[in-house]
Amino acid sequence: MNPTLDIPTPCTSTIDRVPIPEAVTADPMTKPAVEIVIPVYNEQRVLAASVSRLREHALGELAIPFAITIADNASTDGTLDLALTLARELPEVQVLHLERKGRGRALRAAWSISRADVVAYMDVDLSTDLAALGELLAPLLEGRADLAIGSRLAPGAEVTRGIKRELISRSYNALLQTLLGAGFSDAQCGFKAGRRKVIQALLQEVEDDEWFFDTELLYRAQRNRLAIHEVPVRWVDDPDSRVKIIATAREDLRGIMRLRRTTGESERRARVEVPDVHLHEAHPAGS
Repeated sequence: MNPTLDIPTPCTSTIDRVPIPEAVTADPMTKPAVEIVIPVYNEQRVLAASVSRLREHALGELAIPFAITIADNASTDGTLDLALTLARELPEVQVLHLERKGRGRALRAAWSISRADVVAYMDVDLSTDLAALGELLAPLLEGRADLAIGSRLAPGAEVTRGIKRELISRSYNALLQTLLGAGFSDAQCGFKAGRRKVIQALLQEVEDDEWFFDTELLYRAQRNRLAIHEVPVRWVDDPDSRVKIIATAREDLRGIMRLRRTTGESERRARVEVPDVHLHEAHPAGS
């Protein structure tokens, strides 16, 4: 593990991208070892069941203090009211409300103000089997890694989804490896965690606030030579997914080209041009 970032704490430079969020927490004096963020937008139908399931799993499997943060992205249904009810009823649950949409924006806001040792996130549909949660967190809590990601493409992963989504996922990650030299196998699996100080430092470099946020975060981590641990997961596709594949793919391509361009520019600035030096043999005076 050899992080090369300056690690400021707390991170304040990027939270200005969104309005200052309002947090509701049952016990603000308790510092959790792990904070798990669930970004949501109009998820009233599944929110209560998913949060309860995650909480019960964490209570049974994690022998450490934890918090669950519901990050509401400007929902227009009853999601926010339900989230606030859950926060009042469940001591480990808190709510963060944002007035603008964007998964990356929600994670940036929540992670920027977190005080936990390790921050994580997962999709509200819990498509990733929670059995992998302990393995995701362990290398971070033990100091063996800086980031940890669930991978649907790593050896040992079990994935249930249609051929179309399978091809899109594999093509996207192959594109990252070809164009950006990505060393991680699955950029978009909604099951990630990192040491809080490392994440807060990385947030200062990450520009995207939407779906490309995950890819850019991992790319910046790799560029900074941080240790990324991969966990093969059991994953079942959510048929009610809100991801707009064409629009997301278009934005992802724009993000990839932006990273290629900015990386090339930074490398050119860092390159030292050595001037031509002509060596002249010294001659004795009067020769």
